[in-house]
Amino acid sequence: MAAVWQQVLAVDARYNAYRTPTFPQFRTQYIRRRSQLLRENAKCGFEPGLRRQYLRLRSQLLALRYGPLSEQSSFRASSVRSSRTTLDRMEDFEEDPRAQGARGHRRSVSRGSYQLQAQMNRAVYDERPPGSLVPTSVAEASRAMAGDTTLSENYAFAGMHHIFDQHVDSAVPRLQFANDDKHLLACCSLDGTLSIMTLSPPPPSVKVTLKGHGGPVTDFAWSLSNDIIVSTSLDGTLRIWNTEDGRCIREVRDPESSELLCCTFQPMNNNLTVVGNSKHHLQVVNISTGKKVKGGSSKLTGRVLSLSFDAPGRILWAGDDRGSIFSFLFDMATGKLTKAKRLVVSEGSSICSISARSWISREARDPSLLVNACVNKLLLYRVVDNEGTLQLKRSFPIQHGSQHVHSIFCPLMSFRQGACVVTGSEDTCVYFFDVERNTKAIVNKLQGHGGPVLDVSFNCDESLLASADSTGMVIIWRREQK
Repeated sequence: MAAVWQQVLAVDARYNAYRTPTFPQFRTQYIRRRSQLLRENAKCGFEPGLRRQYLRLRSQLLALRYGPLSEQSSFRASSVRSSRTTLDRMEDFEEDPRAQGARGHRRSVSRGSYQLQAQMNRAVYDERPPGSLVPTSVAEASRAMAGDTTLSENYAFAGMHHIFDQHVDSAVPRLQFANDDKHLLACCSLDGTLSIMTLSPPPPSVKVTLKGHGGPVTDFAWSLSNDIIVSTSLDGTLRIWNTEDGRCIREVRDPESSELLCCTFQPMNNNLTVVGNSKHHLQVVNISTGKKVKGGSSKLTGRVLSLSFDAPGRILWAGDDRGSIFSFLFDMATGKLTKAKRLVVSEGSSICSISARSWISREARDPSLLVNACVNKLLLYRVVDNEGTLQLKRSFPIQHGSQHVHSIFCPLMSFRQGACVVTGSEDTCVYFFDVERNTKAIVNKLQGHGGPVLDVSFNCDESLLASADSTGMVIIWRREQK
């Protein structure tokens, strides 16, 4: 029954743009009220056939009132030229790989660590059926902690906890819960502002609005202590914000006066931020001084759209709009970047999102990279050595051809049975995929957005999921209570 009411809500959300076009706040209130009524009706136990008949009639009436919606092209019909797609080809930037391994200092991860882990993984994978989990000594304990429930039960997000609409009619390209926090999250908007929102104490509200950028805000990142946010904008500036009062602490202008497209903190040293721009350059910036780090720059083949460090902060991956993912070795002592590897995912296809994880689950502890590329697929790669070499492990079909769609690993994956990732999609839905399931990998599907879903984020205990779309709507989904 819950699936049917979500379909009804999805139909209403798609037609919502036609309702009172000059009063966007009314449209948000309408969707909130429809969600509440549909959830209440879903508990009344109506016959499934009657509910499906209501869905058909509702769709017909809306089509008569506002006209038929133009169907989005099927992502299955879109094809990527296989001759230009090289999903597992890596390129070396050093003829002598030992020269790469020699870089770094005493705290660096040994060169053989990733390779040894990869060899162990391959040995285990060779002995198990395809798609099965890697057995470990703590697998049963992991299942016990999760209550021995299925992934579908673990990730049964359906009810809308709240809808934020302060950025309505301007896309929200990024949103993220604060580190180790249940109720604090932030988002950036193409209207030139950022919002910090709090969900507790109720009712949910906008805590502070960060104003100062002179152009659309493209990306942002929380510091580890959540007291600072850095943001990038098409106005060519990196700004550092105080999250308590919304004050801009420092503004750093791009020396090339180019648009800044993405940013991320160095996980072990939050004084350092890596920034990517529209002129293909990657740059490490010391936010305490506002100056570039010597040796901390490099050039990609296209506009730098996405960045991600591994957990120790030794490897940085960067994706561009020409379809390439580059890996860099990061010197913790100096902030120097050394280009190591290049993967061509698909020539000319933007790499919109990269997320790194040192493990998939307690049962499958591969160092992994989750990638959104405009090839109508969500891609999962295995990291096979300490230079960031990637090997394609799985792919999942989603509708993604042009928008900057993002995805995430589930934060409590190590304590769950199985392994799950979540992604936005251009078909206005949020998808949950089981990375260890060979068939029928979709675990859950959330419907309710009125435009392409651009980003998703979990809070620290997975009780809430946030999603943002191209119309400016942010939906907070809550886990179903069993």
